[in-house]
Amino acid sequence: MLMDKPQRGFWCECWTQDVNDETGWPALRASFDAYSAPQADRWVAVALRTISPALDPDASDEAWEWLHDGRIDTRRALLRMEPCTVSLTHANTRITWTIRPVVFLPLAHRQGVDLPACAYDFNARAAD
Repeated sequence: MLMDKPQRGFWCECWTQDVNDETGWPALRASFDAYSAPQADRWVAVALRTISPALDPDASDEAWEWLHDGRIDTRRALLRMEPCTVSLTHANTRITWTIRPVVFLPLAHRQGVDLPACAYDFNARAAD
């Protein structure tokens, strides 16, 4: 989305972690920039609906409980610009979606003659 001024929105992430690995760090699996509360909670809802058939019965129940009941509370919190977390455990994996209110800043364009000198110092690396 192109913007010319700061815009409120939500930064959404999906993390996984092995619940049996006490020293392991969570792994970021996906991220998404949402520009409204409905868009943010819809991102989690679509993910849960997509993976629910592959989840074990307990995790599937957790997913559908959030979809039917918890989603309302999440949406209300997001409308108040409060961060939210949705988590479930499937087998040995904890899956956590986080939604945080943020302010997206516009990026400077790279057209024009008034680029700073450092703009020309960047050289893209060749893919390995």
